[in-house]
Amino acid sequence: MGAYILRRLLLMIPTIFGIMAISFAIVQFAPGGPVEQVIADLTSQGSGDRLSGGTDMTQETGGDGAYRGARGLDPEFIAKLEKQFGFDKPPLERFLTMMWDYMRFDFGESFFRNTSVVDLIAQKMPVSISLGVWILIFSYAISIPLGIKKAVKDGSAFDVWTSGIIIVGYAVPSFLFGILLIVLFAGGSFLDWFPLRGIVSDNFDSLSWWQKPLDYMWHMTLPLITLLLSAFATTTLLTKNSFIDEIKKQYVTTARAKGLTESQVLYRHVFRNAMLIIIAGFPGAFISAFFTGSLLIEYIFSLDGLGRLGYDSIVRRDYPIVFATLFIFSLMGLVVSLVSDLIYTWVDPRIDFERRDV
Repeated sequence: MGAYILRRLLLMIPTIFGIMAISFAIVQFAPGGPVEQVIADLTSQGSGDRLSGGTDMTQETGGDGAYRGARGLDPEFIAKLEKQFGFDKPPLERFLTMMWDYMRFDFGESFFRNTSVVDLIAQKMPVSISLGVWILIFSYAISIPLGIKKAVKDGSAFDVWTSGIIIVGYAVPSFLFGILLIVLFAGGSFLDWFPLRGIVSDNFDSLSWWQKPLDYMWHMTLPLITLLLSAFATTTLLTKNSFIDEIKKQYVTTARAKGLTESQVLYRHVFRNAMLIIIAGFPGAFISAFFTGSLLIEYIFSLDGLGRLGYDSIVRRDYPIVFATLFIFSLMGLVVSLVSDLIYTWVDPRIDFERRDV
């Protein structure tokens, strides 16, 4: 197993290098970089759209290589802008410098926010954690018992009706369901029971200790319901299918022949084998809950999380944030994939990845 882990760790280096290289190359051909963003502000072209969060107004280069939106500006000023953003160097040199900094976990500062990338991620993470962790807890708490119940009652009316509800819930876009909840319960056209903005009230600090968690859950109710609609569908059906496969095996028949009750057969013998794939996928779901954001949900409910940060950074061409988050999440994805494989071998010792090619 040690050799397998070492090979996987070594493979992470070219993998993440390739991810960053392809992304960096694509960005080089994308119009409207940070220099053009500043020029657009200075020349009052597209600044209204960008400041309001609308479509970015890009400035293409003319035939002479100069920025079209920069005509009339001092060329020395343009050169200073390029130097400030690091675009006075060749692309290859910029890429290698960026990767060297990232290898030392130095992610630099945002182009437009005057704050380090790490601090920005730390500021936005509480919102994404609030959404992700609660969704993870509730979805697993609902999915596993429901999946087991559906497996035991496979083909019954309960199984058919719950499957229909799950499929419909999974098919309906979460942002549409969120808008419906706002219209019904957040002062849209009917009831005004829940707030529309943030994860806590403006007077949160002045609330008593018992009012704070209530205020927090009051703000989180509608976003959580919106995300839960589709969050537990996959895990529920996966749990059901895993249990059905195990229930049909010979050892279950043998256990029943020994006089064990259905509950004993289900939870003493079937549970561990059926939950293998669910347990192995838990690290990925757990990490995703901490470090990913739901862009549309954050916009609908005015939540300032990682999803919104990533979108705004792409629109504004804030490359330090874009590339740093890509590097961090790619690295974490590779590590979590390795951890999931190791959990497979822990749950089921019959699995031996070391005998297989990576």
